[in-house]
Amino acid sequence: MDDSDGIVIRPETERDRRAVEELVREAFWNVYRPGCLEHWVLHRFRDDPAFVRELDWVMEKDGRIVGQNVYVRASIRADGGRAVPILAMGPICIAPELQRRGLGKRLLDFTLERAAALGHGAVCFEGNIGFYGKSGFAPARGFGLRYHGLPEGADDSFFLCKELRPGYLASVRGEYAPPAGYFVADREPEAFAAFEAGFPPKEKKRLPGQLF
Repeated sequence: MDDSDGIVIRPETERDRRAVEELVREAFWNVYRPGCLEHWVLHRFRDDPAFVRELDWVMEKDGRIVGQNVYVRASIRADGGRAVPILAMGPICIAPELQRRGLGKRLLDFTLERAAALGHGAVCFEGNIGFYGKSGFAPARGFGLRYHGLPEGADDSFFLCKELRPGYLASVRGEYAPPAGYFVADREPEAFAAFEAGFPPKEKKRLPGQLF
């Protein structure tokens, strides 16, 4: 997509990868935890069979990469035992200095349209309904879905879902577990430390509102 305001949304190329990882690191640094893991998750996902290469996107503004979004294959374990294919999403981000200008929604809506055009049925992931609800996401419990490992009655408002094909989940009741690739930093702490050492030093801070 190429607009007159200098914004281009296009597939990520191999030569973009380092710049995208730097962007993700800047965007997530000290947001959910001191430092961040999202750039390592993205780095490792690119070699994961779950990674959907056709849905690996970057946003440019005036020739500079300022946003990115990716999707990975996931599934709902239906109560009857079958696996229902869906997508999980993220990391998704916009450069910190350009946030709150509508670029995130623009990128999200574009990539969701492309995912639907490729025939995918639904997307589940963890996020803030205040933002993602504007793009059609709703609490996943409304689709009869549960989040893996969450006790009954616990707050699941972070667990969101959007059907890309209307009615795709109409007969589904079951449980969602995030793809294992999102937890790669826990499994490979030494590899992550070596990867992180290749970036410029940044101060890790404990801030209000962090989750971890």
